[in-house]
Amino acid sequence: MNLPLNPRCTILPDPRFAPLKPAFAERLAAVAGTIGPDNFASLLDPLMQEVLRHGFAEATAHEGSVWLLDAEAQHLVPAYNTGPKAAEFVGKIRQPLDQGIICMVFANEQPFVENQIRENQLHSPLVDDQLRQITCAQIAVPFYFLKTCRGVVSCVQLMPQSSTGKPPPGFLPAHLTSVQRATTLLSRLLELQLLNSTLGWNLD
Repeated sequence: MNLPLNPRCTILPDPRFAPLKPAFAERLAAVAGTIGPDNFASLLDPLMQEVLRHGFAEATAHEGSVWLLDAEAQHLVPAYNTGPKAAEFVGKIRQPLDQGIICMVFANEQPFVENQIRENQLHSPLVDDQLRQITCAQIAVPFYFLKTCRGVVSCVQLMPQSSTGKPPPGFLPAHLTSVQRATTLLSRLLELQLLNSTLGWNLD
């Protein structure tokens, strides 16, 4: 039995908009330039926050963060964090671009999973020292919006510095997939919001 094929919805660019593309691209580039670690969280509506939290939970992470490049393009700075110490962390840590796994992921735009983070020579102790914790395992993926890698989304499994117990079990390949999915969804939701704001188009 031959099943009927579903018709494909094909939407072509409207030629009337073609002359506006350079100005639109220039405006979006300017919009992207206004987004930094200090104001990024204000763009995250409840749905975007839920997408991130669900992705981190699905990955069995204790918490996760969004890191963005600072205005001087010298550091990655946490712009959003889901953990209990977010107030001590967001906007206060400045990770130099030549140090740490987060910055390596930003530089090479490749995802990274490490379950023996303390034994990895690339690991920077900056955050752990600041927050009095031990990072045991980490996932980090590049974060794109408006066609450019602008930061990193990461999540971790942690222990208190005073703990003598067994470390968390670490991450599996499926956990990386969960974080990548959440990061892609966040990128698309954010881009939609920026496009709507730039065009003055309210979808509510």
